[in-house]
Amino acid sequence: MKVLVTGASGYIGQHTLRPLLDNGCEVYALARRREVDFEWPRGVHVITLDLFDDAARRKAFAEISAEWLLHLAWYAEHGKFWEAKENIAWLALSIRILGEFAQYGGRRVVVSGTCAEYRWNAEPCREASTPLEPRSLYGICKATLFKFLQAAAAPLGLSYAWGRVFLLYGSSESEGRLIPATARALLEGRPALCTHGQQIRDFLHVEDVARALVRILTSGVSGPVNIGSGEPISIAQAVSELARRAGRMHLLRLGALPPREDDVPILIPDIARLRDEVGFRPALTLAEGLQKTLAWWEDRLGSVEQQKSESAS
Repeated sequence: MKVLVTGASGYIGQHTLRPLLDNGCEVYALARRREVDFEWPRGVHVITLDLFDDAARRKAFAEISAEWLLHLAWYAEHGKFWEAKENIAWLALSIRILGEFAQYGGRRVVVSGTCAEYRWNAEPCREASTPLEPRSLYGICKATLFKFLQAAAAPLGLSYAWGRVFLLYGSSESEGRLIPATARALLEGRPALCTHGQQIRDFLHVEDVARALVRILTSGVSGPVNIGSGEPISIAQAVSELARRAGRMHLLRLGALPPREDDVPILIPDIARLRDEVGFRPALTLAEGLQKTLAWWEDRLGSVEQQKSESAS
């Protein structure tokens, strides 16, 4: 199958390319720039494209004429994306992308959604029964795109699935987020400040999130599918495991920060569809994923220090 991947150089997108190749797909990676801080897998067709350039986008879609689409591109700047006006632009663009993909021979699409579409009511979020009541502009726009695709898929002649991603972590994650901020502080020998950490969450390594999306795409399963590990854990347990693996438990400061006013005590998915219908199992345990994340940050911080040393000399 020819597969188009939007957002291919992004946090999740870059990790979908190898699994797609391993599934025998002919992969066309759409990215705003070709120069990235990772190595494009051999065999991937990298196409530099601004998706907001209507003429260039239509030309690329027509020339490639892909059967499958993995639509991951969206505005995702940490700390800003929740209420950013860019969400509205990406909603409108995504509707155009889905229509054009179908127009040029597309047959199946999988879109990355978010747990922010759900009502957060301290119970496991279930695809069939938990209401979609997003509280942020980001969640509203994602939920609106889902409802559009749900209604338009049949008229457009598309098979579709919607992967609702819960809490992911791993290499290349924005430094301001929980796991990288904690890992960096620990590795730099600084106190790692955290809230009380009693919030219950579901963490899944970004590589497994990418594998899950690819598995959904190739499975033929339709409709919404939650993407998570299925192993709820407290934030305190997660960051404590990170500190233990860094050998710096003495730097972890649980309770040093107040919880956010809008923080919810429990945010976890029911992953029965992902497990039983899609047949997906994570490749990495939380401990393995955290160790891999620490190793990535050690390499990155080591490279930064080396560059500083070379500049000084």
